[in-house]
Amino acid sequence: MRRILDAYGFKTQKELGDHLSISSGTISTWIRRDYFPGDVVITCALETGASLEWLSIGKSIVSTQRIGVVSDNILSLQHFSINSGQLIECGKWIADPSLLESLSEKCGLVEKGGEAWVVDFDIKIISNGRWLINIDGSYDVYDVLKIPGNKIKLSSKGNDFECRTTEVICVGQVKKSIVSN
Repeated sequence: MRRILDAYGFKTQKELGDHLSISSGTISTWIRRDYFPGDVVITCALETGASLEWLSIGKSIVSTQRIGVVSDNILSLQHFSINSGQLIECGKWIADPSLLESLSEKCGLVEKGGEAWVVDFDIKIISNGRWLINIDGSYDVYDVLKIPGNKIKLSSKGNDFECRTTEVICVGQVKKSIVSN
């Protein structure tokens, strides 16, 4: 049930129940009895674009090629969302090719809280710039500054800290940022 809540972006079972017109008592019963609500899983996948495999069993098929050609003037990228520190596959994001000129085929769109980034998942050697980072299993986008002693300074929304480069996992380099005004 947690993955369904995450896919919709809901924090409570009540929000999910209100959205699907299902009582929160029914959802609680499903959880207590370890019931698999297949119709809800399929509805969630259709409405959010989250993968059925991830919603059902927690596994995500991650292809190596993230950019696909829909037509001469439309490209699709794998779309991910960061929710509660988890990187969740959400389906596809459609874009004009001019927005993605000179990017590798291993780029995807990652969004969180009104911001979005085109991330090249093929670049793993960290340097100065903006990066998608995994710290102790929690994903986020940070501005990175390399400092002496094999250390880095990470900044995100006014929160700064230093650590060793070996204490983080570099998931990919941010190539473009998209910010809502």
